[in-house]
Amino acid sequence: MWTIYLKELLELTRDRKTLIFTILIPIFAMPLIFGGFAYVSSNMFKNAKLADMSYAVFGKEHSPGLSARFAQQGNLHEVSLASESEIRQAISDERIKFAVVIPPSFDTALQQQQQARITLHYNSASTVDVTQQRVRDIVDAYNTSLRSTALSALGLNADQLAFALNPIVLDKQSTANQREQMGAIVGGILPYLLLMVCLTAAMYPAIDLGAGEKERGTLETLLLAPVPRGAIVLAKFLVLFTVGMTSAVLMVGSMAGLLLYFGNSLEGNLALLVRSIGLPDLAMVTLMLVPTAAIFASLLLSISIYAKSYKEAAGMITPLMMLIILPTVLAMLPGVELNWMWSMVPLTNVSLAMKELVKGTMDYRMFGVILASTTVIAGALLLLCSWWFKRESVLFRN
Repeated sequence: MWTIYLKELLELTRDRKTLIFTILIPIFAMPLIFGGFAYVSSNMFKNAKLADMSYAVFGKEHSPGLSARFAQQGNLHEVSLASESEIRQAISDERIKFAVVIPPSFDTALQQQQQARITLHYNSASTVDVTQQRVRDIVDAYNTSLRSTALSALGLNADQLAFALNPIVLDKQSTANQREQMGAIVGGILPYLLLMVCLTAAMYPAIDLGAGEKERGTLETLLLAPVPRGAIVLAKFLVLFTVGMTSAVLMVGSMAGLLLYFGNSLEGNLALLVRSIGLPDLAMVTLMLVPTAAIFASLLLSISIYAKSYKEAAGMITPLMMLIILPTVLAMLPGVELNWMWSMVPLTNVSLAMKELVKGTMDYRMFGVILASTTVIAGALLLLCSWWFKRESVLFRN
């Protein structure tokens, strides 16, 4: 068995595709991609809020105060349009980002202590609506000044004015510390990344160990060796398990190193989270991946053994990836928390456990239950894979 294991592992190490998916992506690509994405998206949001925008305003004479508020913004530049009918075309041509129309009745309505309305024209076909938010901030600031002026005219003192503006103030006292709050976000994404790396790393070797050997005609030679078929299955399973676990461990290590190296440059809750996660937490996250990698190895090997060709195996594994993604994403949904019921749901329980470990709120009794149940499932799938491999109708399906 160990001879077959070492032989298969040696062949895989000579394959560039395996090295890329097993070593290069977990160590360099994934941390750099997501770290770079977080950095770029943060800068883009910040730049979008401060970017220069061209705008047009109609009816400035109806509200000089509000018009002045827009003119005082250093990153807003007014563009003159002949009429309101040009607004749509000007926005389409990107001459302006938005236009504000102030009706003639604006100041009259305010003087009569009635609500006044203005119209904002802009292109809302954007995932993040920065334009509306920037206009809303200006209007809200003007609203605050008008409200304070109107109430002050009534001769109210500071306490009465505060009561008139906000009769009830909600003081929030969260029982969750900063690590729990930030860990709920990071811990929801981390299991998805680790499980997908663990799966994709073993996917191509699995196809080669089963369907690939069928195409090359080397499977028959292997079956003629004086080795029990159960030992052959176990050797191939251990190869896939090694590849999947290696990728996951390398990714955990590279992300830990990245956070350790750049952790001091982080600020806010994310910096606190990075400093709070210790080696025992990372070790338990890695330990949770052991039976999960065994589940993936058993499933992938079973599919590869059944497939007649490399192409068919690749096509059959694609739906498996979708089935694995769903329970992992389920752990991110609101209301799905780690309890005794969810601790029995495969993959979802592992994702929830990883999130709790990152948050620092893990119930270690459930940790043991999850580890045991996942190990039992992995063992059952390995037995199924072994039985599957012993069937001639499966091995030589032509």
